[in-house]
Amino acid sequence: MIHRQIRLFLEYLDAERKFSRHTLLSYEQDLQQFLSFLQSTKIHSLNEVDRPLLRSFLGSLVEQGYRRKSIARKIAALRSFFRYLKKSNHLRTNPTLNLLAPRPQKTLPVYVDEEAIQNLLETMKEQDGTPHRDYALLELLYGTGIRVGELVSLNCDDVDLIDRSIKVMGKGSKQRIVPLGRKAFEALKSFVAIRRSEMGKENPPLFVGQQGERISPRVVHRIVSRAISRIADIEKKSPHVLRHSFATHMLNRGAELRAVKELLGHESLSTTQVYTHVSMERLKKAYKQAHPKA
Repeated sequence: MIHRQIRLFLEYLDAERKFSRHTLLSYEQDLQQFLSFLQSTKIHSLNEVDRPLLRSFLGSLVEQGYRRKSIARKIAALRSFFRYLKKSNHLRTNPTLNLLAPRPQKTLPVYVDEEAIQNLLETMKEQDGTPHRDYALLELLYGTGIRVGELVSLNCDDVDLIDRSIKVMGKGSKQRIVPLGRKAFEALKSFVAIRRSEMGKENPPLFVGQQGERISPRVVHRIVSRAISRIADIEKKSPHVLRHSFATHMLNRGAELRAVKELLGHESLSTTQVYTHVSMERLKKAYKQAHPKA
């Protein structure tokens, strides 16, 4: 019964709310984890779920070592799930009302130095053994700041070589146009020509795997992680590091915050403002190193 309710909820998020595939997968994993907890406590109906039980679930997450951000996301999934059940008359009450989420730890986005990324991309471009796909993929991620989910969903026709831009389907199925810089444009111009010659079908996926299928986020993560390992000794090496680097470098060079917000596809300006903190930390560091009275 609970399995079916979870499935109906996910179908609702997909069809009605237009949630991204990545968010749907995260919600499904969170709710399946909650279901496993219910089964371990001999709970067989969601009508038996109350606030003390939810607190016990959150306590078990803390004991397992989950970070505040992950716990907050799981609470958001539960709130959305129970709100849906109450609204659709599957439950009499919503036990997640007034359920407090832990305050997320404030961490600055991890990014890579501008010169290091430029050196990496130039080196990859000059190496004959570098696949055209990997070089074009990295230039596009760094040159536009798009998300990995947005990248893997691109088709060849989403690249406008005349207008020098790409058409991106962002979160909530919201479409935006992102301009291509010179380096990204040059990399894509030759790569799209190769892709069209390889594929006979109309409007093929832009990036594909070894079997000719649309590239997966996991493969993109592997490509980016391998590339970042060459230039930076940082723990986090995901595609989001390139997105953070794009935004940070844009602001460092004087771009307006609202322009960066539109390029990143953020809903709120407050989400983009975290990058101003990164730039400020850089300025403070430069000041301390250079000023005699620092």
